[in-house]
Amino acid sequence: MGSDTDQRHGRRTLAVHAGESPDPHTGASAPNIVMSSTFVVDEPLGFSARSLAEDAPYVYSRWSNPTVAQLEEKLAALEQAEACRCFASGMAATSAVLFSLLRAGDRLLMSDANYPGTAELARNTLTRLGIEVATANFSDLNAVAQAATTDTRLLWGETPANPTTRIMDIAAVAGIAHQCGAVLAVDSTFASPVATRPILLGADYVIHSLTKYCCGHGDAMGGAVLASQEHIGAIESEGQIHIGGVISPFNAWLINRGLATLPLRMQAHQDNALAVAHYLEDHPRVGKVLYPGLVSHPHHQLAQRQMENYSGMVAFQVADGAELAARMMHELQVIHYAVSLGHHRSLIYWLGTDELMESTYQLTGEQLAAYREFAGDGLFRLSVGLEDPQDLCTDLGRVLDDG
Repeated sequence: MGSDTDQRHGRRTLAVHAGESPDPHTGASAPNIVMSSTFVVDEPLGFSARSLAEDAPYVYSRWSNPTVAQLEEKLAALEQAEACRCFASGMAATSAVLFSLLRAGDRLLMSDANYPGTAELARNTLTRLGIEVATANFSDLNAVAQAATTDTRLLWGETPANPTTRIMDIAAVAGIAHQCGAVLAVDSTFASPVATRPILLGADYVIHSLTKYCCGHGDAMGGAVLASQEHIGAIESEGQIHIGGVISPFNAWLINRGLATLPLRMQAHQDNALAVAHYLEDHPRVGKVLYPGLVSHPHHQLAQRQMENYSGMVAFQVADGAELAARMMHELQVIHYAVSLGHHRSLIYWLGTDELMESTYQLTGEQLAAYREFAGDGLFRLSVGLEDPQDLCTDLGRVLDDG
């Protein structure tokens, strides 16, 4: 299915067919895995990727690979982006954007609550390289506008935010970024391409940890950056080829297979998450439930406008959460007490606010108060899987009711 016809088809058709075609030699319906690291060429070519024309043949898998290219084409079709580049992990994709776009003396403005790995990379590594890093609550447009000074090079947001499920207005933040001469990158891992397509709302870059919903089965790591051809060009040589965090063709094949069922899985994740969120809201021991699909979520109306699917990420507060987490490790029978998210099985993890402030976010003053307004002393981050929702509620009740 060529990219020129992709958008004539529906989302489920794209998820199955985009980037793929029957093998011209064998007729194989399923895509092959091309594991070769190098390729035989029949014409003189330069030894640097910089010298290759856009239509050059495959030369070396760190530069490009047929199996990876299939995954990139499918992701671009689902996100309605011009181009995609895939990486070994979500952090490799994140690093590719940050290290390619920023240099000493530049200013990065990022959300004050996002994936801990990104927050720590920015605070510990980018600042050491002479890059100024500022944070703001990206759900507060006034705070973003005040912090987005004319010397800001890049705005980095995440929606829904990890772990608070805060929603940012992508179109409005993109307008602020462009007004000050910056570009906007959005980590859309929690949403997946089914729920939100940030480029259509004005974002310049979209980042996914493919390890999560796009793979969907917890058995392959990967990351992706999507953008226009022009913006992708800014990260190809340095971020992909020279830093070298490229995805294994085998992992690309697994994730590509997972994408075929992404629209169906996301519908099931949303349905299950809504059922579990309602159960938790009604439980007397639960203090607060944060799920964009709930009317009680502070950004529910924005989520209605911006998201086509509320995803499967639920956060909730319980008094003495750390103690309850210790019991969950041994007493949950269906839900796994484990990090990560977006898998077919449900996963839960306790994220204490004090620990996150010490290790990752280090917020103070109004920013800390705004974070605590959402998270309190800590949150359980629950990635609701594809099990029967009643079994998930029973499993949670087994622990909550005995406390």
